[in-house]
Amino acid sequence: MAGGGTARTAPRGPALSRAALFGECLLVGALTLAAGLALVTLPAALAAGCAHVRAHTDGEGGTALADFAGRLRAAWTGSWRLGLAVPALAAVLAADVLIVAAFDPPGGAAALAGCAAAGAGGAVLLVRAAAAWRPGRAWRGALRSAAVRAGADPTGTALLAVALGVCAVVTWAMPPALVALAGCLLLAAVVVDKRGGG
Repeated sequence: MAGGGTARTAPRGPALSRAALFGECLLVGALTLAAGLALVTLPAALAAGCAHVRAHTDGEGGTALADFAGRLRAAWTGSWRLGLAVPALAAVLAADVLIVAAFDPPGGAAALAGCAAAGAGGAVLLVRAAAAWRPGRAWRGALRSAAVRAGADPTGTALLAVALGVCAVVTWAMPPALVALAGCLLLAAVVVDKRGGG
């Protein structure tokens, strides 16, 4: 009744839930990008981001900044070797591409295709491992699980490869979109991990 003393609350429907999820993706995308800027910290940042998304969607812990920082510290503990391997592999692939572009050797197209496949495969494996990681779980186990699931769930692997490709193309065309795309990629990684029973 108009003029009544009861306060009206806004309905909390699916639209509000989707808006909250998108907002959380923006936040976790920004946090993950900031935490992974050193490249060595990228695996830990991705794992903390995936855990943050899970906390929002599944209620696995809090979603405050302090919670993200705690997950990042926990993920960093055993990830530094993988963190060193990521920029090393990226440097080797980039050097191969530059050599092929500069000298145009025979079989250069095949070499470029191989570099692209290796880069995409490595990126998918890294994202899958980040989604499989849990606090207290060794990174070796997360990587092994990611490799097994990548082969056992080719559809999920293809979905992540497409998501990474879309991120790369859209970021190349519109760099500011990377923040939102990073959060959406983390959400995709968590969903694909659930497909495999994670």
